[in-house]
Amino acid sequence: MSEDAFLRREDTREGFDNLRYRFEKFAFDIDRRELHRGAEVVSITPQVFDLLEYLIRNRGRVVSKDDLINAVWKGRIVSDAALATRLNAVRAAIGDTGEEQRLIKTFPRKGFRFVGQVKEMREVAGPDTGDAPESALALPDKPSIAVLPFDNMSGDPEQEYFADGMVEEIITALSRFKSLFVIARNSSFTFKGRAVDIKEVGRRLGVRYVLEGSVRKASGKVRITGQLVDAVTGAHIWVERFERDLTDIFGLQDEVTVAVVSAIHPKLLQTEIAEAARRRPKDLTAYDLYLRAAQQYYPMTREGVADAIRLARRALELDPRFGVVAALAGVCHMNNVLFGYADDPDFEREEAIRLSRYALSVDDDDPDTLAMSAAISAFMVSDSEREIEMVERAVKLNPNSHHAWNGRGWVYTIAGQPEEALRSFERAIRLSPVDPLLYRPFTGMGVALIELRRFDEAIVAGKKALRQNPYSSAYRCLAAAFAHLGRDEEAREWAAHVLKVDPAFTISAWIARGGQSRWKLYTEGLRKAGLPE
Repeated sequence: MSEDAFLRREDTREGFDNLRYRFEKFAFDIDRRELHRGAEVVSITPQVFDLLEYLIRNRGRVVSKDDLINAVWKGRIVSDAALATRLNAVRAAIGDTGEEQRLIKTFPRKGFRFVGQVKEMREVAGPDTGDAPESALALPDKPSIAVLPFDNMSGDPEQEYFADGMVEEIITALSRFKSLFVIARNSSFTFKGRAVDIKEVGRRLGVRYVLEGSVRKASGKVRITGQLVDAVTGAHIWVERFERDLTDIFGLQDEVTVAVVSAIHPKLLQTEIAEAARRRPKDLTAYDLYLRAAQQYYPMTREGVADAIRLARRALELDPRFGVVAALAGVCHMNNVLFGYADDPDFEREEAIRLSRYALSVDDDDPDTLAMSAAISAFMVSDSEREIEMVERAVKLNPNSHHAWNGRGWVYTIAGQPEEALRSFERAIRLSPVDPLLYRPFTGMGVALIELRRFDEAIVAGKKALRQNPYSSAYRCLAAAFAHLGRDEEAREWAAHVLKVDPAFTISAWIARGGQSRWKLYTEGLRKAGLPE
């Protein structure tokens, strides 16, 4: 939406007098509590918003520190350092600095004044007709979500801060996923304290999904309920209740945030994949093709990988700047090599490397793209220093990404650092406990545990991977672990499964496929299990 369109857009509530200020490239909406830079919503905290509002409203005079403290902090004691921090945040939000003072000028020992040219605009909307077609925003071309303020059911004002803080943390965590379109906090919080119609929220904010919830404190415990709703159909997609002891309230906030994000992100993508699968081919877009490619990739079969490559290439034809789909195609070509699917391994290897480098040239700030490209490089090139740098950047960009932590685990496994690999795989599983790709970190855990001589635990991990997806890597893990324990009959049984799904398997050819040269105990276990050299 353009800046002018934003300023012209009318609220659908009857008689609603909407006050907005316009300065430079910014539109400041008092009633919706939104700061826009052009079409972009600038995310700012409530205090920073209130501080900016007070400065703009009183732009005709110099306001003192006491004025600001009384207006924004309601007279509470605030240090000069805290006030300076908030003012710097206001300046940063509107592209100003303390040195430049283009919009907010400091008058030594006097106070501050907003000196930018401001245009004040008011809009009065007509009556709501019920269908509100003009106010409905087009849905983005990827999963879109708004997180509404959680209801405080306890009657305890302290829980209000806890609930609001938790919602802000959830919004921040979800915003790190480039595969999601997430409404900023200021827009979501315009619905605070109001009875809302989820479908209307979806229309007003232009999102497909809405997360709402409640917080209740009782008997030393806090109970949080969250539900994810399809704003188009009104159907409930996911409902969960979290109950924790009320000890460290901020630690609890972090714990629940991780749990909610871990559940929502894969659930959203699974829902989108299921919907894409129901669409007719003529309705396909680049993103739909990407979703279908991911769906075909999950089972890791020869046919599925081939279909995923075909769909990913079609997506790239429609959108050559779609970095993550190029990385996915690269992973598929890599798997053709690793699983022995390739008729021409050299070609598949070159394509995997080419596509991963292309993906990074398009978007090297996407954590999933970084993680997939690092894994491709680890298996196909083996430059540990560079690959470790890439995955560390991936998890820094999005510490809530299952894919980033899984990629980190494989990179450290190939680099011969099983302790760090194990920590990464455990984190990946914790972040996405119902992910359809959990067999990958479980298999990686099996490799790391074998290298750490924790063979019984490796068997547990291998069987968990196998329950989700019976494929050759899990069979190899179990064969090696049982062999190290001296359970020869079981080791040979799992080795037979390896040869059943990969009849041409040999240990030397498997090592030549790439990445396994430092898996000394794992390779030794395969030999002990009787697999051909």
